[in-house]
Order: sequence, then C-alpha cells, then structure tokens
Amino acid sequence: MGENKKIVPRSFWSFPRLRFPFSPFENEDDWDLQEFSSPSGLSVSEDDAHVYIEAAIPGIKPEEIEMTFDKGVLWIKAEKREETEDKKKKFYRKAMSTFSYRVAVPGDIEESKEPEATCKNGVIKITFLKAKKGPTKKIPIKPG
Repeated sequence: MGENKKIVPRSFWSFPRLRFPFSPFENEDDWDLQEFSSPSGLSVSEDDAHVYIEAAIPGIKPEEIEMTFDKGVLWIKAEKREETEDKKKKFYRKAMSTFSYRVAVPGDIEESKEPEATCKNGVIKITFLKAKKGPTKKIPIKPG
C-alpha cells in the first residue's frame, strides 16, 4: 500500500476522447482515454428521434472541413493556413488554425440514412437519425 494514488475529479463539462487507432474488439481497459475540457467547443444532445452534435470551428469554410463517421465515432477535422507578405513594410505573417473533434455518437444510429450537416456562423451542426426500435421481446424461462 506504499503507492500514493491521487483521485482527480472529472469536470462536469469534459468529455472522454478516444485516441486512435482503436478496435471495438479491444479490451476497454486498454483504451487510451484522454479528457479535454471545451464547453463551448463541442456539445452532444439527443431527443427521441435524433442525436445532435455541434462543434465550434470559427473562421473555417465548409469546404475546408473533413468529417468521417466510422464504428459509431464521429471525427471532425479542419485546418486553415494563411500567409501574408508585404515587401513594402517588411511584413510577413504565417497563421494556422486547426480543429479536431472525436466523439462517440450515443445510441443506435440509422446506418441507411446519411447524417445532415450544416455550417453557419462558425458552428457545424450534425443531425443523426436514430434507428427505430421494435417492441422489447420477452424471453420465457423454462424450469429445469
């Protein structure tokens, strides 16, 4: 018992992020979970029929965004590079903005329907349709 282990509380606004590559067949204990705290950067919500994901990507045009959905995980990546040079003023500026969000989409998603994605005012909104669930099937238990 000579080990000194510290317990760090998770923030209410933080979400776990999976580091890739990972396989759904791996042991959960082997997953490298990292926390990031970004309350204004990413939000996930749902209702009875849909799952909604919103991600902040200020200054990025929709054509500069790459989005993939595989094995229940949504990955949004965006990168913007700017270079400005003014020889009259001896001025040179190089700027880069990058965004990367990975989030496990909760619930059963309808695989046959494409998610709807819109981008407005620096926020991308993705809407997933949930799969329709049939009635719960009861399984009879036979004695012996």
